[in-house]
Amino acid sequence: MATRPGTPRLLRELNDRSALDLLVSSGPLTRAQIGQYTGLSKVTASQLLSRLEERGLVAVVGEQAGGRGPNAALYAVVPSSAYVAGLEVGPNAVTAAIADITGNAVAEVTVDPNGADDPVSVVHSAVVKACRSGKIPLAKLHALVLGTPGVVDPRTGDVQFIFDLPHWHAGILEALRRDLRLPVTIENDVNLAALAEKADGAARDTDDFALLWAARGLGLAVMLGGRLHRGVSGGAGEIGYLPVPGAPLPEKDTESVTWGMPALAGGLGALVGADAIRELAAEHGFTGPTATECVQAAVRSGEAGDAFLRELATRLAYGVASVTIVLDPGLVVISGDLGRAGGERLAEFIEEAVGRICPTRPRVALTRVEGNPVLRGALLAALDRARDDVFSASPA
Repeated sequence: MATRPGTPRLLRELNDRSALDLLVSSGPLTRAQIGQYTGLSKVTASQLLSRLEERGLVAVVGEQAGGRGPNAALYAVVPSSAYVAGLEVGPNAVTAAIADITGNAVAEVTVDPNGADDPVSVVHSAVVKACRSGKIPLAKLHALVLGTPGVVDPRTGDVQFIFDLPHWHAGILEALRRDLRLPVTIENDVNLAALAEKADGAARDTDDFALLWAARGLGLAVMLGGRLHRGVSGGAGEIGYLPVPGAPLPEKDTESVTWGMPALAGGLGALVGADAIRELAAEHGFTGPTATECVQAAVRSGEAGDAFLRELATRLAYGVASVTIVLDPGLVVISGDLGRAGGERLAEFIEEAVGRICPTRPRVALTRVEGNPVLRGALLAALDRARDDVFSASPA
């Protein structure tokens, strides 16, 4: 059998990557600890640390006191060796965050896209402002992941359909890559929220789960075997189009309005859109300028708000039931502004409603991701890409 040329070099690259991943997740560590956790000999661990120091990827950050003999040097990944950007794009705001290669966020800014017809210029402005805020040169970015509320073609990675961002269209991905001169990935925003939930939230120890996103609109992400399920065309999870009792059939090209912005008319989205929830809340005596505030008021009122929350839960349960009957994920996480506003009470009512509809009853849990889950998911995805490039690169 022919041997693969360069096998020793390949093994060095694999060992280096293994040590770097270990330092990111568990560092700082001594040379002996790196050898112990990776199974490498002391000599091999010393050699790889020398290589990584020469590449500027690791550095000594302290000492660990031991027994007899000199203290052992502690090594850690150099945070400034590379940076990534994550963005959340919406009709009224674009938020950009920068993180170093260890995952520590160093800057976050929000810009108003209104009045700008060119998505590339809006994204460029947000990224530049975030870099300036964090005092990070744009050239130090190694990857950018951008979350949008629409369908992304998994074959091309390009925008396929975004209901309320009319200026986003096919060709945006390549235009962004040319403009920013770095790897750019576009992903559905709810899918990114699911990545954050898997890494830091209620689904941390679960490979099969669904995430229901309830905000101005409705979305769903599905993770199976620890991997996002996007569907052949990228449309998996667009449950706003789900035909349900009490709402007209959805029509792709028929618009409604919610919160003064375009929205899908018909289907489940018509029952759980922001304006529909405000109307439902008013029927139960809860009023407010936004659906989120109506839900918060109902939660604060205790048992007096349960009738409204139960009816809202029943509507949301239609979407949860659709994925439960087909995929039986076992866990459904509730996220988004409305989901957070409803809290554990709304999650409990959704679980009860799904149990009445379905032959199986999944556990329904409230999100545990702190801060902006879409932005967090975008940074996590960008870090995966950047670490593949930076950590696995062959030394010059």
